[in-house]
Amino acid sequence: MTLLRDNGAPAAPATGTSGGSDGSVIERSWETPDAFAAIFDRYAADIHRYLARRLGTDTADDLMAETFVIAFQRRRRYDPAHPHARPWLYGIATNLIARHRRADARRLRALSRVASLASGTEHDGPEDGVAERLSGGSHAALAGALAGLPARYRDVLLVTAWGELDYAEAAQALGVPVGTVRSRLHRARTRLRKALAAAGHPTPNAPQKETDRG
Repeated sequence: MTLLRDNGAPAAPATGTSGGSDGSVIERSWETPDAFAAIFDRYAADIHRYLARRLGTDTADDLMAETFVIAFQRRRRYDPAHPHARPWLYGIATNLIARHRRADARRLRALSRVASLASGTEHDGPEDGVAERLSGGSHAALAGALAGLPARYRDVLLVTAWGELDYAEAAQALGVPVGTVRSRLHRARTRLRKALAAAGHPTPNAPQKETDRG
């Protein structure tokens, strides 16, 4: 998945084996706490993947669990009129990442170094597959450019690219207006393109027009 594309398309309503939208499941969990397990089943893997990309697998294990503990504790604050819990969960996860800002940037710099040495070879360590996960331009240059972004730009870029949230969902997750999401995405993409070009890896396309189809 490229980090430089638009991501304004809304997701389909979330349902699981227990049936019902996320909102209805969470509302049901107010009186039947065990019902909340369906939310974990639907999103735990996605939240863990997002956290692991940003902070590494070991930290992701703890923070994924903490994300759902916090979500469970706050479930009565959730508005069941919102059918999708993904933005809410990604918001909690991103807030937890804020405690690890230095680790977030440090990991990206490490990924940049690993990717620059990979040259298509196989790896046995935790960075295996870095090249595939960091798509678009040079993997090393992209990871380095991401590490150099201000945290507020990096959050909005990665929650849309890796979390696959649309503009409205990203705004809900990060607690900012949709216009701020669009502005930060534009600035983040512009900075990435400049950084990649400076590293000798210009992106092939001009920045896409920001549209919100959600």
